Parts: sequence; structure tokens; C-alpha cells
Amino acid sequence: MKTVLVSAVALIDLDGRVLLAQRPEGKAMAGMWEFPGGKVEPGETAEAALTREIREELGVEICERCASPLTFVSHAYEHFHLLMLLYVCRKWEGIPQSLEGQALTWKHPREMVQMPMPPADVPLIAALMDHLG
Repeated sequence: MKTVLVSAVALIDLDGRVLLAQRPEGKAMAGMWEFPGGKVEPGETAEAALTREIREELGVEICERCASPLTFVSHAYEHFHLLMLLYVCRKWEGIPQSLEGQALTWKHPREMVQMPMPPADVPLIAALMDHLG
């Protein structure tokens, strides 16, 4: 089974809320809420992929030094194995906006438990709760 490496970020605002993006229609798991990010391309570091993906998806610039690794998840989907690295970031330039047709929302981690999320994203909520207190 192919392993897919993904970098994702929990952008955290001043109120301790985290930005989530809703997977748009036409994509696998459409309608589910996830942490923004995407695949690490060959020859690319996880941090460079994160910076690129967030620029493409949300139109904001994050500094690689401002994104700290928090945790990771390893999850077997039907056709691939996902290894997702989750970073936290409290400082970025610009206002996050939907550049790929996805809905966006800010939620406290305790609110995420009630939201439909891909199976790989769910275990990350507990790490965010611990991180944010």
C-alpha cells in the first residue's frame, strides 16, 4: 500500500480557536472538516510543503520558524496509508480566505469533537486540547 506524507497546520487565533477547512464537493470525504495542508512533494521538506500549501489554499504566509511540530497520525485508508504531520502556528501574514472553494471556520478544539472529520484528523483533536490547555 502506498504511503502518502501530508503536512497540516492548526492555525491558532488569539482566542485559542483553530482554523478548519471543509472538503469541497467532488473530493473524497466531501463535507468533512480538516486541518489545512497537503501532500509533501518529492524533494520537498514537510515545512516547505506546509508553507506552500497554506499559501495556495488560504492566501496567507506562514514562516517555517513559526510553525512548530505538535504531533502526527498514521492511518490506513482503503487505498493508501496516510502519515500526517500536524504543526501549530500562531503567527502568519494575511487573513485566511478560501482560495480553493472550501468553507472555513474557527473552532475551539472541544467543539471539533462534534464535527464530521476524516478518521485520520480525529486523534489530533486530543493533542490540540492538551496543547491549548
